[in-house]
Amino acid sequence: MKRLSPPSPRRRDSFYMGWPSYPRMTQEAEIKPIVQMTETAARELKAYLGKQGKPGAGLRVFVTAGGCSGLSYGMVPDERITEDDYVVEAYGAKVIVDKSSAPFIAGSIIDYKSEKLMGGGFVVTNPNAVSTCGCGESFRTV
Repeated sequence: MKRLSPPSPRRRDSFYMGWPSYPRMTQEAEIKPIVQMTETAARELKAYLGKQGKPGAGLRVFVTAGGCSGLSYGMVPDERITEDDYVVEAYGAKVIVDKSSAPFIAGSIIDYKSEKLMGGGFVVTNPNAVSTCGCGESFRTV
């Protein structure tokens, strides 16, 4: 039986030569959450959940097909957290995002606006959206 020896350092170096170099993480690197929530939104969410008798729940934010622009935001209070969920805590409030919705809303900021077109409510500022409809409830990414 033929014995295989480990590759020589020269050979190993030549193998990695074609690979792109990636920036290294430092201790100063900031890892951002999937979504962020403003202090105003957190305050409104906690008040709403308290009135609903669900003070331990979070706001589940998800994306579905539909709406004027192709994709729509959905938001619902939820007490269930699964292993497929990302949970972000901000100012004492929880935001829950499922893994299938995460790529569409990664980097978004959830705020609360009292002067929305259809009354007060949560709004999503999504850096991935290339267009949105007039009411801000639906968006398109590509």
